[in-house]
Amino acid sequence: MKLKLSILAKATLGLAAEKFPELAAQRVGSHPDMDQTWASFEPVARTLVDSFYLSLDLADHDQLAAAMDRQPAEVRGIAYEGAGMGLMLRDRLFPWRSDLSRFSYGPGLPYRCLIHIGAGLVLARLPGDPMKFIDAQDPLMRYFVADGYGFFDGFFRWADAVTRHFRPRQLTGYAANAYDQGVGRSLWFSCGAHVGRIRDTLSGFPASRQPDLWSGVGLACAYAAGVLDRDAIQELVDAAGPWAAQMATGVAVAAVFRAQSGLSAAPHTDLASEVLWWADARQVAARTAALLPMIAASPAAPDAGTYPRWREAVALQWQQSIVAGTGPGRNRS
Repeated sequence: MKLKLSILAKATLGLAAEKFPELAAQRVGSHPDMDQTWASFEPVARTLVDSFYLSLDLADHDQLAAAMDRQPAEVRGIAYEGAGMGLMLRDRLFPWRSDLSRFSYGPGLPYRCLIHIGAGLVLARLPGDPMKFIDAQDPLMRYFVADGYGFFDGFFRWADAVTRHFRPRQLTGYAANAYDQGVGRSLWFSCGAHVGRIRDTLSGFPASRQPDLWSGVGLACAYAAGVLDRDAIQELVDAAGPWAAQMATGVAVAAVFRAQSGLSAAPHTDLASEVLWWADARQVAARTAALLPMIAASPAAPDAGTYPRWREAVALQWQQSIVAGTGPGRNRS
């Protein structure tokens, strides 16, 4: 009988969702609120890991997409992220198949951003120069790979990525910024979605890295659940301070992820969108997506420059709404 790849992966990688809250407690210590928060994170972690192992064994892409689509709407995007992990590993084992590309531009097309984030989670574990793979991707997708790479380091290599503020020297250009966005996203989980712990952890990083780190926090806040408290999200915005526009950008990207998949926004995506943008997630996604064609058509943003300039435009839109008095504020009536 043929040995399943998932069995080999479980034996060599030891990736298990039940270990995640233990890892988080090792990072920031044991706190009374962590158990409750991680109970809300558990479906996310379990879906990611289960989908990873399933994608290693299910070679038929249509069948894989059907399995992902059977997941509850709230975690379906996470399932596709896990599939991206498995397909990335399959490509390293069987490079002639090109599973990641064929799936993300085939049955997985609506979730291609999340699939590439999943690929980055595995890229962080693989030998060689990560930029060789990142630069070979679509100019928009490559930075989601770097984001996934950063998430892996932030969560699983905490001592280096967070305590020592180490960032891989191989990551060049905007890939280094996207890496920090992934590290920031990981802190949402490691810190148990606790505003004070997130703020204190981020305060030790150099100021030059803060915007991207806070952007990652914003994306996780809006996409990954954990908080359904308007005051807590507002407190997080206040903690971001001068980098609130970048946090708002992360929230907007999360709204786009929801819209790309054709799913109704989750309650926490809507709530984060309302607090940061004074609009529901669908409205935020529409505004944010409308900026991309204009940026892509600009001669000032060829290829690799499109994604960072798009994010800059989103942040500027948020800042202009504040100046105009049409954006979020504590005294809205």
